[in-house]
Amino acid sequence: MLKQTKDGLLIHLKIIPNSSKNEIIKSAEGIKIKLTAQPVDGKANKALIEYLSKELKIAKSYIEIVKGHTNKEKIILLKIFDDVKVKFLEDKFLK
Repeated sequence: MLKQTKDGLLIHLKIIPNSSKNEIIKSAEGIKIKLTAQPVDGKANKALIEYLSKELKIAKSYIEIVKGHTNKEKIILLKIFDDVKVKFLEDKFLK
């Protein structure tokens, strides 16, 4: 799910577009993010970055979709190196 690398924190996510509201869901299968955006013309990817930026309180420029641009399964890189922020993210996604 979460992996610390030299470039930042990698997160494996499953995206559920066309949802009634934006939310993060933690389950036994992993982290799912529901988005209201449609998966058309990159709208869901843009909405994902905006939502994560707001929820995690980090700049959009610190968030990069590394894998899965056209897939519901995505790997996101959060360019975060501050130990306090990493701990906050681990608590947000793992607990």
